[in-house]
Amino acid sequence: MDKPESHATDVLVVGGGNAALCAAITAREAGARVILVESAPREFRGGDSRHTRVIRCLHEAENDHVIGSYGEDEFRHDLFSATGSRANERLARLTIRQSATLEKWMMDHGVMFQPPTRVTFPLARTCAFFLGGGKAMINSYYAAALRLGVEVWYEAEVRDLELRSGTFVCASFLRAERPGSIRAKSVVLAAGGYQANRQWLKALWGNGADNIIFRGSPYNQGRVLEVLYDQGARPVGDPRGYRAVATDARSPRYDSGLVTRIDSIPLGIVVNRHARRFYDEGEDRQSKPYAIWGCLAAEQLGQIAFSIIDAKSIDLIKPSVYPPVQAGTIRQLAGRLELDPDVLEETVARFNQSTRPGPFDADHADQCTTAGLDPPKSHWARPLDKPPYYGYPFRPGITLNYMGVAVDERARIILGNGRPATNIFAAGAIMAGNVMGDGDLAGFGMTIGTVFGRIAGMEAAGHAND
Repeated sequence: MDKPESHATDVLVVGGGNAALCAAITAREAGARVILVESAPREFRGGDSRHTRVIRCLHEAENDHVIGSYGEDEFRHDLFSATGSRANERLARLTIRQSATLEKWMMDHGVMFQPPTRVTFPLARTCAFFLGGGKAMINSYYAAALRLGVEVWYEAEVRDLELRSGTFVCASFLRAERPGSIRAKSVVLAAGGYQANRQWLKALWGNGADNIIFRGSPYNQGRVLEVLYDQGARPVGDPRGYRAVATDARSPRYDSGLVTRIDSIPLGIVVNRHARRFYDEGEDRQSKPYAIWGCLAAEQLGQIAFSIIDAKSIDLIKPSVYPPVQAGTIRQLAGRLELDPDVLEETVARFNQSTRPGPFDADHADQCTTAGLDPPKSHWARPLDKPPYYGYPFRPGITLNYMGVAVDERARIILGNGRPATNIFAAGAIMAGNVMGDGDLAGFGMTIGTVFGRIAGMEAAGHAND
């Protein structure tokens, strides 16, 4: 049997996504020797960051890639409105204020942003869009890290952490199935959450977890988080909390990404397996469909629902990568979606009869609503009466769990005794629950990862250099 590998460095970074790369780059620029270990193969490096497209940043004035201004008070209001005030006030303000420096730092390390276009509105006022998406951003960071001399290992999964009195000593890993260990003066844990660990989710949610689609990396198994809990790190967030979006039910079970998201919901009706409506589809055009419909689908029979629109709306939506199921009548559509034709016809007829005419505005909350319908539809309520008719089956597509480890403003992990660890830092999804304990705010996960990645990298290098 081969002798286990043994290595040493100043800063060990565990993870290979946005937060990990920001930490590795920052630590290396601060003069530390850095090894970054990524559990995925090179072709799948980057974790869930590969599937992102925006970052939310504070800015006082318009520039080449955002429009208008986005101040601290508005940013804070948006965050606490989205999270139900569960965010840690101190860490939230730190994240928001430091976000003002992110765009320049990212561009200095090779990331490019696209100019605002009609497609990016209205997010272009609050978020900057990556040119080439998250994959291009990740590739830019890896190129920068390698230029700086960061040592990158792929297919290296950390299996255990050795701590002594709350101090990190070394990490045990498997690298291409060979065991080894790395000693380091400090460690940054940015290995993501447990959102792709179906067994973990089944223990929380039951067999319904079998029907969930994982939009991100299958390598987010939560092993490092599990080890931290075993070592006494203080947990934060709701273990049953998660963010899920409406994802085409025909998507692959892992790595489905952005292109499988269903955006037709506000412009028609949504029914469950019984062909009955169950929620207000017109609650909010811009953020609510993204934030809540995956969770709503998770509560339905078989964790599936169906978005139905007609010919009036088909050209107003961003199409999914899968074409809609199409039919000339509602009855035919029901058959093709395997729904009860009589019930679906009744559901559509009741909806059509309840609609009240008004000026239709696909981009803003309008006055097209329903009367005498339960649940109501608040906006964009137009009769489904123009064939052909289209249906999108969708399931919950999970992107993030809200449970992680507690940290302080220096990104130090908080131990069970309430004290911060001396040389253990965390960034990204593994600690995002400190700042975003519920809900969703577009681009803010990237903000947390970038801000705390830089903090963790600087703090880890400072400890190592001392």
